[in-house]
Amino acid sequence: MTGGWVPSAVYLLCFITSAACAGLLLRSYLNARSSLLFWSAGCFSLLALNNLLVILDMLVITSRDLMPWRLAASLAAASFLLFGFIWRGDDA
Repeated sequence: MTGGWVPSAVYLLCFITSAACAGLLLRSYLNARSSLLFWSAGCFSLLALNNLLVILDMLVITSRDLMPWRLAASLAAASFLLFGFIWRGDDA
């Protein structure tokens, strides 16, 4: 049987993982100056924001629905990375 703490732990671990990936990608971008690393770091930063909004929506602010904001953050993340894939010029 799973307790009520399991979803909270999963939400928190997803946030920590995406924030750590964003940090590592940003650090690599600052060393290598590759545009693909920049776009990936931006995408993971927005995904971390999305995961933070999930935590707020599911655990902290239960009286309001943050689903539109969560969807906007995930759409922005995917759009940011897609724009980077299309318009990157120096890594071709």
